[in-house]
Amino acid sequence: MAEIWDRMFRAAKLDAQLYEEVEADRDATVQAMTVVVLAAVAAGIGSLGSGSAIGIITGTIVALLSWLVWALLTYFIGTRLLPEPQTSADYGELLRTIGFASAPGLIRVLGIVPGLAAPLFLIGGIWMLVAMVIAVRQALDYTSTWRALGVCLIGWLAQVVILILAAPLIGLG
Repeated sequence: MAEIWDRMFRAAKLDAQLYEEVEADRDATVQAMTVVVLAAVAAGIGSLGSGSAIGIITGTIVALLSWLVWALLTYFIGTRLLPEPQTSADYGELLRTIGFASAPGLIRVLGIVPGLAAPLFLIGGIWMLVAMVIAVRQALDYTSTWRALGVCLIGWLAQVVILILAAPLIGLG
């Protein structure tokens, strides 16, 4: 149990070596998914502080769906549309690294404090984006941080559009 907390802390500190470590460690897949679930639950709890009626369950589900769609898009964009010559990764490697990139999202739990939800969700979102750029750069063996940033931003924008379009279909509209 101590290992996952250490890895989460290192991921939040943007330790590039941690992302290389979990990329290579097939046993870290469950840990990575645990980080994603914890960050999603933190978002669900934190969304209660915004005064909205979205609720913890809906907030958690939206965070999980958002992460899953973003992960799938990032894999496709990073390995098929914008790979570098040395890019070599399987879906599991990318899932492990970007799973741990969700660690900074735990800060969103503090959004339960009235008035803090919006700034903490913004800070958490930016922090997770930076972590995801590092995770993608490491997992896809990119030499360019700019390419990793582009892949993450394109994936994020596409994910937002998909979720906006899907929201009415899944009862969130």
